[in-house]
Amino acid sequence: MQYFDMVEVAPPGFINFHFIRQFYAESLAIAIEDGKRWGSNDSQKDKVVLVEYTSPNLFKPLHVGNLVGNIIGESVARLFELSGAEVKRLNYPSDIGLTVAKAVWGLKQTGGNPDDINALGEAYRFGNEAYESSEATQAEIVMVNQALYAESDPEMVALRARGITTSKQQLDAICERLGTHFDAVVFESEAAPKGIEIVKAHLGKVFEVSDGAIVYKGEKVGLHTRVFLNSKGLPTYEAKDLGNFAKKRALFPNWTTSIIVTGNEQTEYFKVLYATIHELYPEASNRSLEHIPTGFLTLTTGKMSSRKGNVLTGESLLFDMEEAAREKAADTRTDNVDELTEQVAVAALKYQILRQAVGSNIVFDKEKALSFEGDSGPYLQYTYARILSVLEKAAVVGVVPSTDVIYPPISDVELSLYQFDEVIAVALKERAPHKVTGFLTELAGAFNSFYAHEKIADPNDEYAPYKAAIAQAVAITLKNGLWVLGIKAPERM
Repeated sequence: MQYFDMVEVAPPGFINFHFIRQFYAESLAIAIEDGKRWGSNDSQKDKVVLVEYTSPNLFKPLHVGNLVGNIIGESVARLFELSGAEVKRLNYPSDIGLTVAKAVWGLKQTGGNPDDINALGEAYRFGNEAYESSEATQAEIVMVNQALYAESDPEMVALRARGITTSKQQLDAICERLGTHFDAVVFESEAAPKGIEIVKAHLGKVFEVSDGAIVYKGEKVGLHTRVFLNSKGLPTYEAKDLGNFAKKRALFPNWTTSIIVTGNEQTEYFKVLYATIHELYPEASNRSLEHIPTGFLTLTTGKMSSRKGNVLTGESLLFDMEEAAREKAADTRTDNVDELTEQVAVAALKYQILRQAVGSNIVFDKEKALSFEGDSGPYLQYTYARILSVLEKAAVVGVVPSTDVIYPPISDVELSLYQFDEVIAVALKERAPHKVTGFLTELAGAFNSFYAHEKIADPNDEYAPYKAAIAQAVAITLKNGLWVLGIKAPERM
């Protein structure tokens, strides 16, 4: 079919294409027919994509930075899935090293309960302050770190094991609420020995000795030197990440793209790590290694946390959002208030993070996040539920969505809706979920304006079926787009 009825040149040198009316009608029909597959493409077909995200330090409540990483990582994973890739979600928690040693030492000193996540956080705070304030304590904690690596102190090893169990349970519960399930988990304690092995096996080839430590001289590729094994022979983050890559490579040998989502302060770090991997593994040169940076999150109130006082944690932020959402849902008519409260809270949280360009700092406004009046996750959820209600009323009076009789004026809804698959493609290419949030918000606004002026459930209107088709196509687009953002679309609100 010829889709353009006019092509014109417009100053200062643009070319304008005018679609025929039938084009927009066909776009509606395609959206309705495709259903769950609307917006999908095959650009990543036969690709195996590894997306590593969340990756917290255990032995303390989830840091807000890890929460941001989880939300962005999950959305990137879903963009790849909607584009035909086989996606493997990976988590890389830190369960050994100086941070853990500080917490284990703190548990022993305070007598804290290793089965309580808040006690673990307090033990880490106590140990970290002691480490920074006393050279003698610093040396003591360094010894604890060495004992944990060597598993030479049964009491310390037992405390660490219980703390890991507690942290994992807490992390799993949060990830479930956020809608994330990992295909594989590699712990730092598993990656460390492999990293040591790789570094030592390539000493004199890729790595060299410097002041008693083993380093990678990044200057040879225009970067900087980084330590992989310290002077005591213990692995640094670099060696552990190298071991982590080897573990992932063994788990998924057919990988084509490997992505790590973590803070933007580590951008230069990953340049060196990836240069090292390229030198060690020639196959990596024909595949893609990516670091997707995340920014910092702060609150508009300037208050770090209502529960912690001085530390903004992912758990406290999610908890606060759920409490605020519960207050707003007090007058709701639905039977499953608890489920709806959680869905709205998660939507509010995710939208406010994903509306920003990846890598940008985020100023989180709780009131704005929970608003039902635009530019928020709950607004998109409400618009979706509202459309379903309208379509139910239309069905009762015999109005069934159809594009057979076309409503003459082209609505702003149609001018926006047909672009959904393009938005998904661009969002994936640019690793930019915020393109999806912006599109959905504009679409929802266009529909609400359309609905304010048009009757859909009107059996006496010959164009009502077409208007119902517009509503149905928007509902499908909103639901699929929200899925990309990791947000559920409740049918009633």
